[in-house]
This record gives sequence, C-alpha cells and structure tokens, in this order.
Amino acid sequence: MYDTADQRTCLICGDRATGLHYGIISCEGCKGFFKRSICNKRVYRCSRDKNCEMSRKQRNRCQYCRLLKCLQMGMNRKAIREDGMPGGRNKSIGPVQITEEEIERIMSGQEFKEEAPDHTWGNNGDSDHSSPSNGVLEGNQPSPASTLSSNRSVEMNGYTAALRDQYINTSMSTHYQLLPHLFSYATQSSLLAPQPRGLYPQSHPLVMQLVAAEDLAPLATPMLIEDDYKVTQVELFALLCRLADELLFRQISWIKKLPFFCELSIEDYTCLLSSTWQELILLSCLTIYSAQVFGDLADITAKYTPSDDELHGFSEDGMDVMERLIYLFRKFHQLKISNEEYACMKAINFLNQDIRGSNSTQLEQLNKRYWYVCQDYTEYKYPHQPKRFPEIMMCLPEIRCIAGKLVNIPLEQLPLLFKAVLHSCKSSLTSYRTGPLPCVAASTGN
Repeated sequence: MYDTADQRTCLICGDRATGLHYGIISCEGCKGFFKRSICNKRVYRCSRDKNCEMSRKQRNRCQYCRLLKCLQMGMNRKAIREDGMPGGRNKSIGPVQITEEEIERIMSGQEFKEEAPDHTWGNNGDSDHSSPSNGVLEGNQPSPASTLSSNRSVEMNGYTAALRDQYINTSMSTHYQLLPHLFSYATQSSLLAPQPRGLYPQSHPLVMQLVAAEDLAPLATPMLIEDDYKVTQVELFALLCRLADELLFRQISWIKKLPFFCELSIEDYTCLLSSTWQELILLSCLTIYSAQVFGDLADITAKYTPSDDELHGFSEDGMDVMERLIYLFRKFHQLKISNEEYACMKAINFLNQDIRGSNSTQLEQLNKRYWYVCQDYTEYKYPHQPKRFPEIMMCLPEIRCIAGKLVNIPLEQLPLLFKAVLHSCKSSLTSYRTGPLPCVAASTGN
C-alpha cells in the first residue's frame, strides 16, 4: 500500500496527510471522521450506489462511502482509545485487513449492537457527566469524565434527603460539603428497584415557578412559504437571524420572570446571558419549539438548494457540529423532555458559576437548589426510569460544546448547516416516529 501511494497524501480523500492515524496515512479530517463514527457507533446510508467519489472536495457528500473507504484502506478501529480521548491506544498498530463480512457488520451497525454498551448513549470523549459544579474547561469544552474513586462513592452514599432539604427548604448560607457524581448515581440507581415516593414539599412550587417564567407560545416569526418558491442563501440566512432575534428576546424576558431574579445583580445576569444565550436558544429549539423548528423551518430549508461552491466549502467543523446536533436531537426525541424538566435544565445551564465576572458563590448555591429540585421531580415523575436524571444532565455539556463550536462556523455556512441538520432530523422522525416531539405533548396544553 505504501509503495504505491504518496505518503504525504491521505489514502482516503487525497488531501494533505498529517501522519499515521489508526494504522494508515491520512489527513486530520478523515482521522476525526473515523474516530467520531466508531466512538459514536454511527450508521450511515448511501443514497447512490455505495461507490461515491472520495476527494478533498467530495468527501463530505457521503458519510457512508467515506467510512467504507476508511475500513477498506485498513483504518484500525481497535487503535482508537476506549475513552475516546486524543491519542491512539497503541502507536505501533498498523493497518488491518478485514473481510467484506466484517465491514458489512460495521456499516450496518450489527457490530455495535453486539458490543452491549454500558450506558444508553455513547460519547466520543468530548462530553462530561455534568454535576452541580457545572464543570467545563475553557472555550466551552466539557471536561472529560473522571474515574470514580472509592471516596466519591462514599460521598454519594452519604447524600441524604436531609441534605437535599437544605437547598430546597432553607437559606443558602451553609457550605455544601458533598458533591454527588453522576457515574455513581447511575450505577446505584440501576441496582435498586424503583421505590414509589412522594415529592418533596418545596420541589413542586419551585418547578412550577420556573415553568411559569417560560414563554411557551409558538414563535411569531413567519415561516410559511409557497410550494414552488425557491429560497436563496441570503433569504434563509435572514430568516435564521430573525428567529435568533426573537429567541434571544424571549430569553431576556425569561430572566426578568425568574423566581430568583432579585437574588443576583444586573451585572451577574448580563454576564450570564452573554455567555449562555446560544446554549439557551439551542436547548429551547430542541424542546419547546421543536415542532416549529423541525417542521415549519425544515420545510423552508428544504426549498434552499446550495451551490457546488457552498458544498465544496463546507468545513470539517461544520460536519462535526452537524453530526453532534443530529445525535443530540435523537437523544432528546428518545427522552421526550417534559416542560418541567426543560425549565430545570435551562435554569441549571444558565446558573453557571464558572463564568468569569459573576458571583460564583451565589450561583453555586442557586445551581444546586435547582439541580436537586430537578432530580427530585424526575425521580418522582419517572420512578421506572432510574437513569433518566443523569441522562438528562449529560445533555447539558454536549449543548455547551456544540454552542462553543458554532462560534467557529463561518456565517455563510450556516444555511447549509441548518438545511443538512433539519433534513436529517426530519427524515429520522418519519422513519421511526413512535410519539410526539420532545415537549410537544406537554406544551400544546398550555
């Protein structure tokens, strides 16, 4: 293989290679694509004859054929670290030759089903398991999940109802000593049979106050279009801007209605909103406004046809964001987040004490208050889904990560990004629809 190929050229797409990745000479783009595909157990489809051209300009057009060529050229999935972090498992591992049957098992997803994963949705090392500390690294990149220690398990076992009462029923002066960890929480919950119990007295009013602060009315931005009208890139971009303006205005109104509005300064709110507005908008689009976003807006983006230059210029960052958004949409659709859970998730994400310039002590206390309220409500409402609360909280660092990556996407690529994401999500809904969109069933009654 290496005798006939230019070792400075990616064996997958022909782009400039950066070294030996997972056993073969490849570029950074194909290396990242292969890692994401294997770690996230992606199953792709080819709309043509499974023989699409692979070049630097064409490689993003068909993910199925790109992964197929990675496997055919010898990329070794066993060289990927199990934790998904950068760096191969073994630098000496070279290319592998696998049979057509093995390749078909990977491409069809059968290989992944037989691996019996430990948790319900895998990650590629870019998402952590969010805790009341809202721990994230600089640049909105979630920190890697840490390994459970015996001390952490003891701390989790020491978490009692009395401690939860401390943050739900009393003042917030006492310093929090025990930090529950979602790994421990998920493990213990799976071992215990669900026990019916009542809701803590203060949880319900606190949750209802958060829901009351939300504007659950449909978005007012017009999203109707004639059947035969062709939408241009400029028109679609203008519509996205108007939607963002309306959604941002709703976030500002939401802040003024928060039950803890008087507990923080205007400077704190300004700092928090400027750092989290993209995350808040993304969360709302995936939940309470999902019917319009993945319905009306998807219909409009379907009438936009990108040019060849736009397709060729679509960046690797754009592909990464697209894959993450589609994956997150499917997770939210699976969970069917209620309005109450959404309101708690939004407050927890907003009250991020790691944002510089804010009152970190007060934010930490408020964050914990709604963390425990959300946990209490979820456990009470869904007693037969013991892992539901940690799964919901694990969505937040992924939202932060996507919001951080969106900043680096060139503005001219946003129309194509939204078209690709909405088309894929809407297609998946029609292929395996088993119920309403997240939050739709709850929000229609308000």
